[in-house]
Amino acid sequence: MLDGIVRVNRKVVDELPAFVDPEKDVITVNGKRIHAAGKVYFLLNKPKGVICTNSDPQGRKKAIDIISARERIFCVGRLDIDTTGLIVLTNDSEMANRLTHPRYGLAKTYVARVKGQVSGEQVEKLKKGIWLAEGKTGRASVKILKRSYKESLLEITIQQGLNRQIRRMLAKVELSVKSLKRTKIGKLNARGLGVGKFRTLTKAEIAYLKSYLVSRRS
Repeated sequence: MLDGIVRVNRKVVDELPAFVDPEKDVITVNGKRIHAAGKVYFLLNKPKGVICTNSDPQGRKKAIDIISARERIFCVGRLDIDTTGLIVLTNDSEMANRLTHPRYGLAKTYVARVKGQVSGEQVEKLKKGIWLAEGKTGRASVKILKRSYKESLLEITIQQGLNRQIRRMLAKVELSVKSLKRTKIGKLNARGLGVGKFRTLTKAEIAYLKSYLVSRRS
């Protein structure tokens, strides 16, 4: 840089520190323009046994390993190692921070398979909110998809994202989870996306997420 080969908006930059906005400023080195890395967005149907961090001292398989993108991507929020289903991965840190912030409250839908026959009282408690260590959870949408003596299937939609929230809520009403799957993130769904498979988000889906975040600012 001190050799005068770097220019920002046609002006030579030869002093440090130098601050630029790669999204707006025109940066050239030896006359060649340097472009900011493009934003990428993926939707993964996470299998069981895969973790949602970018590093793991235990060497377990990571969600980013499945996608193997050239860009440095990361998970938007987390699913625990035993939970399957949808998770977004991106290199767009601004969008990721907003999507996981409680203020924006993007709905997430799960299907939980639990032991035994769920009662109406248990469902009502889940709907009204459950007291956890962090405080009382918000209201939830709960539908019984299947109910028998041996097991029940519940569809639960929440707008928070506390650590292992669904599992902890179910434990508080004495329901033991056999399996848990995230089926929707807002309007994004798993249609046509097998377990362990991923795809890029469509332009319409990216626009939907950005529009949602803008609508929740006020």
